[in-house]
Amino acid sequence: MTSKLKKTKSAGRFGARYGRRARAGIVDIEKKQRKKQKCPYCGKKKIKRLSKGIWKCSKCDKKFASDTYYLE
Repeated sequence: MTSKLKKTKSAGRFGARYGRRARAGIVDIEKKQRKKQKCPYCGKKKIKRLSKGIWKCSKCDKKFASDTYYLE
C-alpha cells in the first residue's frame, strides 16, 4: 500500500498514476472541502461536508444542499 508523503499529500493514494497536474488539482479541491466552512444561516465556521453537495452546520443544526466541493 502506498503512503501519503509530504510532497504528494492526499493524492499519494494514486501512486504514479494520472499525472502530476491532475493529482495536484485533487489535492487543492480536497484541502478546501475538508475545511470548516462559514454557515449562511448563523455565520459561524461550523459547516461540514456530509456528501456530494450536502452540508450540515454543527452549531445551528441546519442541513442544506449547495455546491459540490466547497462553499463560495
